[in-house]
Amino acid sequence: MGARYAAYRKMSKYDLKITGGMVANLSETFEADIAVCDGRIVAIGKDLGDAGRVIDASGKYVLPGGIEAHCHIEQESSSGLMTSDDYYSGSVSAAFGGNTCIVPFAAQHRGQTLKSVLELYHGRAGPKSVIDYSFHLILSDPTDDVLHRELPLAIEQGITSFKVYMTYDRLIVDDTQMLDILAVAKKHGALTMIHAENNAMIKWMSDKLVDSGHGAPKYHALSHPRTAESEAINRAIALAGFIDAPILIVHVSTEAGARIIAQARYDGRKVFGETCPQYMFLNAEQMDLPGMHGAKLCCSPPLRDRASQEEIWRCLQNGTFQVYSSDHAPYKFDETGKLHAGPDAEFPKIANGLPGIEMRLPLLFSEGFMKGRITLNHFVALAATNVSKIYGLEHCKGSITEGKDADIAIWDPEEIRTVTAGDIHDNMEYTPYEGMHITGWPVTVIQRGNVVVESNELMVDRGAGEFVRRRTIDCTGMPGRLAPELDPAKNFGVDFNL
Repeated sequence: MGARYAAYRKMSKYDLKITGGMVANLSETFEADIAVCDGRIVAIGKDLGDAGRVIDASGKYVLPGGIEAHCHIEQESSSGLMTSDDYYSGSVSAAFGGNTCIVPFAAQHRGQTLKSVLELYHGRAGPKSVIDYSFHLILSDPTDDVLHRELPLAIEQGITSFKVYMTYDRLIVDDTQMLDILAVAKKHGALTMIHAENNAMIKWMSDKLVDSGHGAPKYHALSHPRTAESEAINRAIALAGFIDAPILIVHVSTEAGARIIAQARYDGRKVFGETCPQYMFLNAEQMDLPGMHGAKLCCSPPLRDRASQEEIWRCLQNGTFQVYSSDHAPYKFDETGKLHAGPDAEFPKIANGLPGIEMRLPLLFSEGFMKGRITLNHFVALAATNVSKIYGLEHCKGSITEGKDADIAIWDPEEIRTVTAGDIHDNMEYTPYEGMHITGWPVTVIQRGNVVVESNELMVDRGAGEFVRRRTIDCTGMPGRLAPELDPAKNFGVDFNL
């Protein structure tokens, strides 16, 4: 503990003190009080002195505020369709779900500069977000200027991760473009997130299904075969491993894909894995609904079968997945969203995505920790700590530690709720988790020492959140192996500028 925070222990009055709770971090659980001054945690212990406000957390868990690092908020799709949540409703919903920081996407569409994209998204988020935020870039047009001038500048500005797609015609990058992107990421210390699905397989399957009269929403799940995911994951890891660049495979839905990630990590590759609640709590059978209602559950990768749910749980438990995110992509069930292509649109024309930013952590707390599938410390890792480490937020967020932001969620393990769309704070009229019974809920959420949510009420104004500059990725402990053909000592001295 530094001298600055030691001095705080002698203060007669803190701004805020949380007493009586059970505190948990990644590797420890202990009873303690927490004192806050100037938005930071300044003391952890007992008999800490007076405070301007005291919150009694007796019988509750005092945990780091969640970090939701995969969500689509106030974002246009490649076809120009806007998600239903703006940065106000999206951040409010995140806060009520126990989150104190979000990292949505700033999407580049073809022909756009990164400068214009970031100006657009800063303008959307700054005046509205009630909790702290950053951005991942989506790269769909990696021109020379984007790669060699704009992207390094964005990384300098604290945007240290970006996403690429191996599918979707308007977003897809080919293998050459991906290598160029990975090379820039490696050189500048950034992380590349990859949506890994084989585009040709999906299009081939979709065409066959629609041509044979199987265009109803439920066939969406069939149109994205498991092999499309595993092949693309394998290829992405091979490309990244070739130049020894760090990657994160997002929203993994299959055991085969997870096994490839696990093997790659065992082999020393710099690869992380992510899954989402929809692959643990929902299944493709639920898409067989009357009329077009199955469209509500169309997402990519799609929902799988019940056996796959258990496999994804197992991979979460054994550490194959380091990241657990909502992939919140809300589209209303009307002509502005899911049914934008018409009331009877075939599944390839249905907007892809599910709402879930508010339910991410309550689902995992209830069905994971409370039912003994994961420990409380593992819950903390998946809720916040792993994300803070992987995405460059560890200097200020992700744990209850002296000197870090006072981002705290107080969870009541005895709070029991039944999920209904009317109780969720996003800008949606349905939730895919309707009717589920949840045990445990974040009843108080604190952002940099300010109470954001209390007694089921929002306590801050729009714009209370701040942009957080993230640091470059730290791959310490992940050995990696550069392809020998790229080693100047072995390839006639050619420098590939990695």
